[in-house]
Amino acid sequence: MTNNDILRRIRYTFAFNDSKMIEIFKHVEYETNREEISNWLKQDNHEDYVSCGDVQFASFLNGFIIEKRGKQDGALPVAEKVINNNIVLRKLKIALNLKNEDVLTMLAVSGLVISKHELSAFFRRPDHKHFRSCKDQVLRNFLQSMQRQVRPNTDPDEE
Repeated sequence: MTNNDILRRIRYTFAFNDSKMIEIFKHVEYETNREEISNWLKQDNHEDYVSCGDVQFASFLNGFIIEKRGKQDGALPVAEKVINNNIVLRKLKIALNLKNEDVLTMLAVSGLVISKHELSAFFRRPDHKHFRSCKDQVLRNFLQSMQRQVRPNTDPDEE
């Protein structure tokens, strides 16, 4: 999944308008505008489509955590220069204040059953011997289940 796909799904799930998206970016002091956000949210084949970079997307996710959980004391989180599905899943888990059991339940509801050990492997450091890369299918199922919880009267496949 691309950063743009995930950004579109999060925006749709939580019904964020452009102003709210800009506000989320401002939580981490990242300056953006409606045009840039609009171009990130366009379909891949649109002529004005612009790929959302890892730093921009990590900034959004950090802002999303602050939006959902509140600002913590201390320095603002620094956006990762390279982001992957493991980081996205971890940041969404933090933002939504989910426990591992909640994530497992959400994945099971969407038809993907994994063990506690498989899930914990996604949250390990990449140099850990039991680290496992989070595949697109796992993240996609998580995002679909998240949408079902937040917007129960919508179909995650018809975005």
